[in-house]
Amino acid sequence: MIEISHRYPRVAEYLENKVGFEKWSRCHYPRLRYNITTTNMVESLNNMLVNARDFPYVALLDVIQEKISKWWNDRRIVAMAITAPLTPSRESEFRPRFAQSNGRHTLQLNPITYHVKGGELEGVVDIFNKTCTCKEFDIDKLLCVHAIAAAHHAQVSVYSLVSPYYTKEYYVLAYGETIYPVGSQSQWDVPNEVATRVVLPREVKERKRGRPKTSRFPSVGEFRKQKNCCGKCGAYGHYKKKCNSQTGSTEGNQPTYVPV
Repeated sequence: MIEISHRYPRVAEYLENKVGFEKWSRCHYPRLRYNITTTNMVESLNNMLVNARDFPYVALLDVIQEKISKWWNDRRIVAMAITAPLTPSRESEFRPRFAQSNGRHTLQLNPITYHVKGGELEGVVDIFNKTCTCKEFDIDKLLCVHAIAAAHHAQVSVYSLVSPYYTKEYYVLAYGETIYPVGSQSQWDVPNEVATRVVLPREVKERKRGRPKTSRFPSVGEFRKQKNCCGKCGAYGHYKKKCNSQTGSTEGNQPTYVPV
């Protein structure tokens, strides 16, 4: 926050006074939140279905089922092949902290609390409640360097203090179920109250002139690559008919990005 205040004072004032720390900072969020920078999963799903969005509903659902079934199977194979106690991403993040925890002075305050000194920041670790004053252990549920040093001093396995959601067992269970295809529509077992229900078509609005828009509207501050290229000078931003160049120069024949 100090760096933002120095570089962008108005942004820092807006984030601190109008938005509030709990809206964008994980350490101030009142509940547990995973380290995902965006929660807009619709963008990813929309990108996956960009070629199937114009399909009929039943065909579209078949595409979604087939794609998710493939994802589940691929991730199940990866999970079953793991030999480490944790998932690959958490293991790669966890391993370097072992070396960083070496050489730190650990003082036992009571049977469950330890004071760890050394490095840029010292911490007080509670191995029973799985907390540390640096807050990294509290938020990530993955041992910080202080917690690792305290666990070694207490002769407790560091992996026993990690959240079970990071373990291989939970990774396998997450993709343990098999997603089967729905099957042919002629083989569906449809209840009578559903089969006899009359579903009216939706209200059709008057269609605007021109080709329907298929791409989404860009967000504020998003950059889009300009697609229209001049066939005469090679520059972007205009067409050949509106080109003012008198020669076939290729100057500026590079894609430009403009804010929208």
